[in-house]
Amino acid sequence: MRVPTAFVTVDVLLFKAIESINYLLLIERKNEPFKNCWALPGGFVEQHENLVDAAKRELQEETNITIHDLQQLGAFGKPFRDPRGHVISIAYFGFVSKETEAVAADDAKAVRWFSVNELPEMAFDHLEIINLALTKI
Repeated sequence: MRVPTAFVTVDVLLFKAIESINYLLLIERKNEPFKNCWALPGGFVEQHENLVDAAKRELQEETNITIHDLQQLGAFGKPFRDPRGHVISIAYFGFVSKETEAVAADDAKAVRWFSVNELPEMAFDHLEIINLALTKI
């Protein structure tokens, strides 16, 4: 019997509104793949970890933001979306107050709030994930 070799990750779309403009929190990746590129906060789900708990943990580890309410956006598993192998990502979204500050840590070299109208080039398929989220929020 062949054992599947897919991996599971989580990504978080964290939004805040300032004067009717929505901003999205992105991290600059410290490591390969896509080193120095902007991406959604996220990472691999640990063994025996609940998906939403993994999303909250990754957000806290990479941005120092703790959030209690995240909603699942969807699953993204297109082959070759990640050069490390077949990686399936479960994306979550949430909202924080405009006063919320982020601090880069762990795998994040930097963090920054971007206007959803002025997003940088993104790692992986994160722009596709963001575009879907923007049609649903």
